[in-house]
Amino acid sequence: MRFLFDENLSPRLVLLLADQFPNSVHVRDVGLKSADDQSVWNYASSQGLVIVSKDSDMHQRSFLFGAPPKVVWVRLGNCSTSDVADLLRRNLQALEEFDADEVACFLSLS
Repeated sequence: MRFLFDENLSPRLVLLLADQFPNSVHVRDVGLKSADDQSVWNYASSQGLVIVSKDSDMHQRSFLFGAPPKVVWVRLGNCSTSDVADLLRRNLQALEEFDADEVACFLSLS
């Protein structure tokens, strides 16, 4: 599973999680800094990436359009980058099941 970390998350997550989620990227690293949600959505879809975001707009978009791409909605509020990394690591099994589920379009983690 490869992630596209949204702008509201730290680009450091790419390195912090490279062992479990290799080849993940941050929007900043693929020329999508300050891009609108549609551009991020289209990029993730075309590259086979799962969007990871704290933005409820991405969650709502997944309801409207379904997958691809799939969306992981991080619901931690004000937190550190290591809190987000820990959340994703703790939920590895749920993330793998989500990725394998052909029907699921979003996963909420808190």
